[in-house]
Formats: sequence, C-alpha cells, structure tokens
Amino acid sequence: MISCRAQLVTMDETWLCHYDPDTKQQSLEWRHSGPPRPKKFRVQKSAGKVLASIFWDQDGILLIDYLPTGQTINAEYYSSLLVQFKDILKGKRRGNVTKGVLFLHNASAHRALVTQKKLAYLGFHCRDHPPYSPDLAPSDYHLFPGLQKQLKGRHFSSDAEVIAATETWLDGQPFDFFFEWLTKVRATD
Repeated sequence: MISCRAQLVTMDETWLCHYDPDTKQQSLEWRHSGPPRPKKFRVQKSAGKVLASIFWDQDGILLIDYLPTGQTINAEYYSSLLVQFKDILKGKRRGNVTKGVLFLHNASAHRALVTQKKLAYLGFHCRDHPPYSPDLAPSDYHLFPGLQKQLKGRHFSSDAEVIAATETWLDGQPFDFFFEWLTKVRATD
C-alpha cells in the first residue's frame, strides 16, 4: 500500500532531431495578392537525432538520460535507469522518497518482468493504466509539445547542440509549468 501523499513521477521518451522542419503554421508569411508565392519544398527530418528519457514530477525535471548511439531501450537498460533515478531522487527530493513513489509510464520496456521486479526492489509503485493510454501521458500533452515547438525549424550540427537547447528550454520553465500537470492527473483519480 502506498501513501496517498506518494510522490507522483512520470517518465517518457522523445526524439530530439538535429533538424525538424517548420510546420506550415510556423512558416506562414503575410504577402500582397500580386506576386506569386514561392514554392515550398517538402523537407525531411534530419538523420541526426537523440532519444531523451525524461523523468519529472510536480517540482521539475529529475533526470534526463540521452540514449547512446546504437543502443536501444530495453528492460535491462530501463532497469539501470531506475537505479540511477532512485539515487538522484534521494538527493533532490529527500523526504518524498520515504512517502513512496508512484510512477506513470507505459511503454513495453517499462512493463517487462525485469522492470517490474526492479521497481518492486527499489520500492516504487506504478499506477495501473492501459499501455499508451492517451489520457495518462502527461509528457505527451504537457511537456513535449512546448519542447518540440521550441526545437522545430532550428538546425543543430551535433547531439550536444540539440541537448543543450533542450536543457535550456526545460531549465527556463517556471515552477507552475510542472505543477499544472499534477492537478490534471489528480483530477482523473
């Protein structure tokens, strides 16, 4: 049984592209009716990208892991991330760890038996919900849209540049930004 005061933590992954073209909305321009509009060519996303796994709660970002090139997220990799997360959580949110941690995550690597055993060993609990449930993906509707909008249309020459831009945007979010998602999720309880 977990405490009703358990710390609610969510984790999800997102791709950070070296170049993600502008949306049509972003590239609109005001023009007079006379001259013809320039042709817009379809632009592909760049081949360079990095996968970011972001753990966060009502107080902000707890851990960001950038998947090394050539690696995939599987149950073993995710389990090692959980151990790293527990150590970081102890340092950042000392008192909250003893009240319990309630996870919101839903990908297959998160639901694997190895992962479930690691969660139990670390004393974490998961909120039961169907995999990929759209109403319980706070990262997808609250965190990632603003981040992707910030990165869209910009060119980055390396993983380090796109990572720096990501962390700058995340660090610049006000406290209320992270707190908002908790009230939305708790309202669904």
